[in-house]
Amino acid sequence: MENLTNMLKKLRIVDYIIIVGIIIAGLVGLLTLKGIHKTASNAIDAVSEISFDVYIRGITYTGNDLPLKADEKTFISIRNVPYSDLMITSVKAEKRKIVLPVLNTRNTKTVIVVEDVSQPNVYDAIVTLKDTAKITKDGAVVGGNKIKIGLPITLEGADYRLNGTVSNIQLTHGTDEVVNNQELSAVENVQ
Repeated sequence: MENLTNMLKKLRIVDYIIIVGIIIAGLVGLLTLKGIHKTASNAIDAVSEISFDVYIRGITYTGNDLPLKADEKTFISIRNVPYSDLMITSVKAEKRKIVLPVLNTRNTKTVIVVEDVSQPNVYDAIVTLKDTAKITKDGAVVGGNKIKIGLPITLEGADYRLNGTVSNIQLTHGTDEVVNNQELSAVENVQ
C-alpha cells in the first residue's frame, strides 16, 4: 500500500491526463466493437445509382451546337478536386431570357419572357449526370463528397470547362424508379 501511495505522489498532472485519455480511447473502442457507436465505414446504408442536375449559367458560345451532348462522358471536379468521368444523360440549354412588362394594358402586372437580344450568344443549361453513390443518413456521397443542392461542380471536356452548381438530386433504383429529392434523406426507404 505504501508503494502505491509513493507512486501516486510521483505522478504529475500530465501523467493523469494521459491515463484518462487512454481510458477514454479504450471505452470508445469497446463501444465501437459492441456496435453502439458507428464509425464512418459503418454509416453507409446502401449503394445506389443517382442522377443529379448541374445548372450552368451564362455559357458564352458562338458555335452552332453546344459541346455538351447527351450520352457522352464528361470529367467532373467537385469543389475543385478532380473526381471522375460521368455519363451525361440529358442536356437542356436555352438562350438567355429577360422579362419585359407589356405596355398599353389595363393590368400593370402583365409581362412577357423573350430572348435577350443584347446577349445573343449566352446560354443557360441544365446538364443531368449519373453515377453510383453511397447512401448515408445525410444523403448521397460521390467521390467522398456529399452531393447536395448548391454544391459547386466543374464539367470538363476536350473543348470546354464549365462551372455550375447542383440543382437537383434523384435517387434511381435498379428498376429505374425515381425517388424525389425529399425522399433522398429518408434512408429507411432505400433498398
